[in-house]
Amino acid sequence: MPDSIAVRSLAARRGRPYDKGRGVLVQALWVAVSTLVFTQVWCPSSARCAILRWFGADIGRGVLIRHRVRIQWPWRLAIGDDSWVGTDAELYNLETISIGSNVCISQRVYLCTGSHDRLSPTFDFDNGPITIGDGVWVCAQSTVLRGVTIGANSVIAATSLVSTDVPPDSIVRPPLATITAQ
Repeated sequence: MPDSIAVRSLAARRGRPYDKGRGVLVQALWVAVSTLVFTQVWCPSSARCAILRWFGADIGRGVLIRHRVRIQWPWRLAIGDDSWVGTDAELYNLETISIGSNVCISQRVYLCTGSHDRLSPTFDFDNGPITIGDGVWVCAQSTVLRGVTIGANSVIAATSLVSTDVPPDSIVRPPLATITAQ
C-alpha cells in the first residue's frame, strides 16, 4: 500500500470538530426529542413538521415526514412545499440539506453531507451541502453524498449511489449510476 494512504491509528487522527450550528444544550434537547418523539410511529407527520420548525428547520406546506426518519440537525434542513420523506430515511446533515418542492425521498434513502479528508494527518472533516431540486424522486435505498446538487425533475433510481452533480431532467440508474437525459 503506498505511504500516502497507509493505515494509521485513528487515535492520532482527531481533527478539528465541525460547527454544529447550535450549542450543546440545544443539541442534547434535539437528540432527546428525536429519540423519544420524532421518530416514533405514533407521532403524526404534522407534529414532526412542527417539531422540526421549532428546532429551526425551514419546512414548507403539505410536507409529509414518515416515522423512523433520522435527521442529524434540523436547523440545517430546508424542505419545500408538498414534499415527502419516507420511512427509515436518514438525513445526515452536518451541512445544509435543501430539498425542493414536490420531491419524494423514498424509504431508506441516505443523504450524507459529511466526509473526511483521507490525506489529512488528523482526518479532518470534508463536509458539503446537498441540494435537491424541485420535482426530484430519490428512490428507495439510494445514497446521495456530500456536495451534490440534483437538478429539477430528475429521478435517482433505487439503490443508486450519487457522488457527482446530476443535471436537470436526468435519470440515474445503478449499478454504474449512469446519467441519461430524459
